[in-house]
This record gives sequence, structure tokens and C-alpha cells, in this order.
Amino acid sequence: MATIDSPLLHLHPDDNVFVAKSALALGQTISELGVRTRAQVPAGHKIAARHIAAGEQVKKFDTVIGVATRDLAPGDYVHSHNLKIVDYYRDPAFGADVRPVDYLPEEQRATFQGYVRADGRVGTRNFIGILSSVNCSATVIRQIAAHFTPERLAAFPHVDGVVAFAQTSGCGMSSPSEHFDVLRRTLAGYARHANLAGALIVGLGCERNQVGALVESQGLKDDPANGQLLRTLVMQEVGGTRVTIEAGIRAIEEMLPIANQLRRQTVSASHIKIGLECGGSDGFSGISANPALGAAMDILVRHGGTAILSETPEIHGVEFMLTRRAISPAVGQKLLDRLAWWERYAAGQNAQFNGVVGHGNQAGGLANIFEKSLGSAMKGGTTPLRAVYEYAEPITEHGFVFMDSPGYDPVAVTGQIASGANLICFTTGRGSMFGSKPAPTMKLASNTPMYQRLSEDMDINCGLIVDGECSVAEMGQRIFEQILRHASGEPTKSEQLGLGDNEFVPWHLGIVS
Repeated sequence: MATIDSPLLHLHPDDNVFVAKSALALGQTISELGVRTRAQVPAGHKIAARHIAAGEQVKKFDTVIGVATRDLAPGDYVHSHNLKIVDYYRDPAFGADVRPVDYLPEEQRATFQGYVRADGRVGTRNFIGILSSVNCSATVIRQIAAHFTPERLAAFPHVDGVVAFAQTSGCGMSSPSEHFDVLRRTLAGYARHANLAGALIVGLGCERNQVGALVESQGLKDDPANGQLLRTLVMQEVGGTRVTIEAGIRAIEEMLPIANQLRRQTVSASHIKIGLECGGSDGFSGISANPALGAAMDILVRHGGTAILSETPEIHGVEFMLTRRAISPAVGQKLLDRLAWWERYAAGQNAQFNGVVGHGNQAGGLANIFEKSLGSAMKGGTTPLRAVYEYAEPITEHGFVFMDSPGYDPVAVTGQIASGANLICFTTGRGSMFGSKPAPTMKLASNTPMYQRLSEDMDINCGLIVDGECSVAEMGQRIFEQILRHASGEPTKSEQLGLGDNEFVPWHLGIVS
């Protein structure tokens, strides 16, 4: 089998495929198999490790990723052209792999420098946010935020910025409805987020998502004594566009001195809530970045923190890996219930839940959704699954949890932040230019060539694992330590580039009427 100097990776003794560490040329000798390649094989892609008969299961990480559509000889290139998805029953085996967590005593837990809110929650940043109840007020909130230039904010050095969270819904929708509930939950999650010192909500006046009803239904309130600064404006009542912009500027100007009074202080890492995300995945994502992030999350959980796995379509086919770690049958079943909801939802939208993976995923070596899901699930580490939440639902449980969301990165991250994530860890193999506010995004590269090509956008190179320079456990520790630095205020690459103003994308899941 593959050696340390080999251009191939053999990920599990029972696997019948190798993964190419670097591109294989046509006719290149594969010494492990005593054959020559019969096709060019890009880095991150697979070749047959032995004869695989037509209809035989193909395994990677000892997990079925499909069946061969024809006989494959040792060294044959294995990808979507000769591999197909065949769904089969997977025993959820609720709780079978649950192992007790070796929690560190309070006095031994890592610390970071965070903003402690009056209610005990801790932020990693200190923004003031402006939210639109409806698309009709989006321009107004952007104009208000644009007023607060770096020059105007210079007098408030302990405020990270004033950011507008504009959105494209809020009307033309049924109420009550699932879509309506999700939108309100998302807006409320941002308004009360630990990374915001205060929030201004601006509406038009005639929309379905009325500002007053939004505030009341979600329990939002202006309570300076408890550190909750909340202002609302309704354009039709205030006097129109220009007058509302002026009133909004005055409201923010009142908040700024209060927000600027806050100072970072030493707090336990148990206050860190990480949203786990991956985008532009490749064949190395499940080998380097995702398992390394999972190792970091195991460390975080031991320190009392919270890891939030999402992107429900991207655990499809490997959900048993999570149900086996569920702390109870009820928790495991709730995850299966969300997958069943997605099956119904996709069918109702003339869509396919287990559809073809994206162009970048294919080019990076992922043949289908099962193979992609296999890597995606690794971000969650190995600790017990303690709870399953719906999109943007407040996360109160510590440890490893799951929040239902689409796989589309801005939508998933928006839900995670609304649920309480105060930092995002984003793995990528093809390269992502994503950033987010008010919770910053830290990006982890799965391979060294991409990291070197896009170093201005990448925070850490997990490709060192593939290069043989670092173990998964060592990289997990590096990631954890870097999380503490970013949580304490060290800017991520996406923050340095100014990303995050256009990545607030609540999930649209209803009929527009």
C-alpha cells in the first residue's frame, strides 16, 4: 500500500481507492500496484487500489461513496464518469459511538479577551448593527451605515464598526408561515447577538413583517441597564427616505458613546461558539482541513465551548456518523426528521436533495454528494451530538450541536450567526473569498498550492497535513490557538479585506406571492 513518499494516500485499510496527493500523468508508474496510469489524474482525485467489479461498492474512509458502473482495473481513474450513487439503508444506531468528554476543570480552561454583555453572554467583536425589516428599507439602512466612515468612528476606538444587514424579503409572503417565522427568528438573532452593542431596526410601514410586531414577538427590547440598546424607525411614519436616514444617524450617534465604554476582559473559552462551514470543497478537504477543524472542535468542547455543524444537504448519506454520536434517541431522531423534511421540501420544489455536486467540487475530486458529505461531517469532530436546532434557533446547549440549514454558504452562516455563533471557521479546497459580520470568519485551506495562490484570503494552511509536515492532531491544536487569538480581536484575513457587508442572506424557503 501507499508509503510516506508515495504520490498516493490510502485513507483506510479497507478502502478500495487511493487519493492522488499530486497530479498523476498519463502512463505514470504506480509502484504500489505495478501498473501505469491510463489517464491523467488531478490532485485530490481517486484511482482504483485493486480490481473493482461493476456494481461493487466503492469505499473511501471505509464508507461507501457509490458503486462502480463498470469493471475497474487497479490504477483506473475513479470519478463521476464510472461511479454512481446508490442509496441504501443505514442503521442510525442512536448513541452507539457516544464517548464521555474529558472536560477540563474551569481553572485549567483556555481564555480569550472578550466583550462581556450584561446578561453574561460574551462577544468577540463590538459592532452596532442596522437591520431592515423588509427590502424596502434596505437602501435607507445602507445609507445610515455609510455615514459612519472610519474618520467619524475614530473617536470610538472600542467600536468595531456600524454595519447594515439589508435583506430582500419581509413582504410578498404568507404570514404566518415557516418562511415568515425563519425570517423573524434570523433578524432577532442578529439584533440580540453578543457581538452587537446595539441595534437599529428600520421598516417601511406597510410590509407583512411589521417592526412593532417583530420586536414584540421576538422579545426584543431597549434596556440600556442590561446592555440592550435597541431603536426602531418606520419610514412612512417618520417622514420618508431622507428624514429616516437623518433620524437613523442620530440614533446611532446616541449609541456610539455607550458602546465605546465596553472593554475586552479575560473570559473562559467556554464562551466561544464556532459556526462550522465549508465551501469550495475538494478531494483534500476530508483529509486535511475538515478533520483538523474537527480536532480543534474536540479541544474546544473539552474547554466548555460550542461547535455548530450545519449544511443539512451536505451530511446526506453520512448522517449515521452523527446519529451514532447522539446523546439520546430523541436527538438522533430530530436530525433524521430534518433530513426527511428536506426530502419533502426538495420534492415540492422540483429539486433533488442528493443532486450533483458543484463544478468546483467535481474539479477538486469529489464525485458525488456522499463523498462531499463524508468530508463535511468531519468538521464536527468526535464528541457527542448534544442537540439539533432549526435554522436561526437560539443555541443554548454547550458542546457539539447541529443547526439545520442549506448548503449555500452565506445562508448557512447567516443562520449560525443568528443562532449565536460568535466566530466562523470556514474550510475550503478550491478557495473561498467569504467573510462575515458581526462574527468574523477564519478560513482554513485544505491544500498548500491553493493556500500559496490565495494567501491573502486564507488564515491557516491545513495542506501541511497532506505534505506530511504536520499531523491532524497538531493542526487541530494550531487551529484552536488561532481561534483564541481571533476571538480576542486579532483580525482575520477577511476582516482585513473588508468582507462581510454583503453576506447577510437569510434563508428564503417560502412562496413569494
